[in-house]
Amino acid sequence: MSVITSTAYSRDLGDELRRLREKFTSLTGAGFAEELGWDPSKVSNIENGKARASEIDLIQYLMTCGRDTPFFERFRDRYRYAFDPYVVLVPDNLRTLAMTEARAEKITAYDVLTVPGLIQTPEYARRLLASGRNTPADVEKFLKWRMDRQAILRRAQHRPECRFYVHELALQLHVGDERIMEEQYLRMLFNTHVLRIVPMSAGPGPIRMSMRMLFRFDKLIPVAYSETDIANVFAHDGAAIADSREFFKWLDALALDEGQSRSLLTKYVSTLRKDSREPQAELA
Repeated sequence: MSVITSTAYSRDLGDELRRLREKFTSLTGAGFAEELGWDPSKVSNIENGKARASEIDLIQYLMTCGRDTPFFERFRDRYRYAFDPYVVLVPDNLRTLAMTEARAEKITAYDVLTVPGLIQTPEYARRLLASGRNTPADVEKFLKWRMDRQAILRRAQHRPECRFYVHELALQLHVGDERIMEEQYLRMLFNTHVLRIVPMSAGPGPIRMSMRMLFRFDKLIPVAYSETDIANVFAHDGAAIADSREFFKWLDALALDEGQSRSLLTKYVSTLRKDSREPQAELA
């Protein structure tokens, strides 16, 4: 076992091991360590993603939890990438993202075409998820995950400091009907931490950028995150973190300030209400 810098994925997989111990044994961490003949700190470090377990460590850990050889091999294949500076995961792996958000002290996010997931209303999120290739069952599963993730913004204590940059295109792209969009605009107006709108007048530069997040923690190294429909990327490399910091500085200079952003959102709400009151032309 080697103690090294933890990553978002190593912390996720470590937590998965802890859950296995709690589910399939009646042992505490200290009792589990005694059963294995390990120092209690070894179990703690592995379960917290602070130390890389050797293949022998994993075999001993998982077999003590009653897992079979095929289970071990599948877990080992995932675990070998746990401490890489760049971790690429399939889009439906939501645990790592949820755990990263839950531990973060500060979250900075940017999206171009949609409202960031942490501040989406349920109906907006449902229509967005249903507009792709998801099955109805997948829509419900992903919707529950997305709404559950938002619990971090309702904490009484240790709520992360959030700054959301949203491109004006996301305001113009209607997801669902006017009622859904009005609810989403109002959610952004009154239920976010810091909201900054990147206006159309900022030019094509911000539009070319992909969705991005930067997580900062109290005692852990920052994590840069980006996603596409193909993969989610967690980056712990110093260059990636520095690039994300510079990216958000650049975006900060282009975005409207908080007051201007809320004024623009208010105009979108007013326009939506005005349009809904106007008689609609009937199709012949």
